[in-house]
Amino acid sequence: MNLLTLRVHNKPLFFHIPQNTPPLSSLSAPNFLNLQPKIPFKSTPFSIPTFKNILNVSKIKASVFNNEEAKDTAEFEDLTTNGVVYQKTLRLVECSMFAAVTGLVYFLSNSLNIENYFGCFFSLPIVISSMRWGVAAGRKTMVATAMLLVVLSGPVKALTYLLTHGLVGFTMGSLWRLGVNWGPSIFLCAVARSMGAVGYVLTSSFLIRENILALITINIHASLTFLFAATGINTVPSMNFIYALFGTLVLLNSAFFVFLLHLLYSMFLTRLGMKASLKLPRWLERAMK
Repeated sequence: MNLLTLRVHNKPLFFHIPQNTPPLSSLSAPNFLNLQPKIPFKSTPFSIPTFKNILNVSKIKASVFNNEEAKDTAEFEDLTTNGVVYQKTLRLVECSMFAAVTGLVYFLSNSLNIENYFGCFFSLPIVISSMRWGVAAGRKTMVATAMLLVVLSGPVKALTYLLTHGLVGFTMGSLWRLGVNWGPSIFLCAVARSMGAVGYVLTSSFLIRENILALITINIHASLTFLFAATGINTVPSMNFIYALFGTLVLLNSAFFVFLLHLLYSMFLTRLGMKASLKLPRWLERAMK
């Protein structure tokens, strides 16, 4: 029977002290109260801030302020005349103004039936945009003009502008921007105008439900047959010959028109101060001096 067993109200309370427990006098307060295992404590040395540390902190702050000032100056330089933001904004404004003026003039000329008097100037804004800001700017000007004409006068007039003037202006502006000579430029622009003319004829045929191209070739065939019979030539031209003759005549017509456009636009751009970016033939440079 354990002598340390107490009985209160007939309920035993057990307070058991193991025999191997050291006496309280040998227990220190920190060891007695600490129930967790001991962790070696490493004291961190307290460093007094020196003048060198203060200089390093000031350098860090100065570098932060210098970076912020550099960003501010970079943003300010973008808004200057030669800055990237200013140049992009100027290109967007010029392309928009060229597209708006071209669309308005084309709409008014169609409404007043004076398109034949201003037809040679409808491709000029696309050429100027391509020469000043690149091929992409000329393409954007052409597309913006077509979209404006869709709103003003419908898709038929917009398609007519693209086929008769937009393709020629974009081709000419792109070739002049790339520095191509007049020979290949006139040939490629003539091909573009010929394709636009044939596309315009096919579009008109679809709208009026009549094959205009077949009517043109049949009339050419009848005229040549009558001419051969009048001159005593007993031959009848084939339709393949008629098609080849029709394509050649359209290409020659387009080549003469494009050559006149080259002369007109070169003189106009020279007056605008863009002669350095043009690649003119020698005979034209001598005539313009």
